[in-house]
Amino acid sequence: MKRHRMVLLILFTLLVIFVAGWALMYPSSSDPKNIKYVLWKAGLYRVSLDQATTAMIGDRHRDGLVVGKTKAQLQEKFGPLLPLGDASPYLRGCYQKSSWNGRDVQFIGRSPWMVVFDGDRATNLVLMKGC
Repeated sequence: MKRHRMVLLILFTLLVIFVAGWALMYPSSSDPKNIKYVLWKAGLYRVSLDQATTAMIGDRHRDGLVVGKTKAQLQEKFGPLLPLGDASPYLRGCYQKSSWNGRDVQFIGRSPWMVVFDGDRATNLVLMKGC
């Protein structure tokens, strides 16, 4: 019994050291390797929409968060999606100049991330900056 406690204590200590080390290595909330963002992607932690959408810029696997998902699934992950008519004039202008003009699109919050839909499923995730 005493040995089991010692093993559990050692494992817990190693886990704490690992998590603390990870947090110290990637402290920036805009880093896609930040532990909070990684846990958010896995559905284990809540971060602000601003933090998540900023970290998505550097995330090589960001499309997996969106592509293939339904509008309901995306709203569960990101909160309400913004229809094109409610987006900023800048984002609407970018959309009108893009090759996605005429397609069903919505934006992730007030971020520059545009989601292109085919029916109810997302087919593309597009960063609308510098257009």
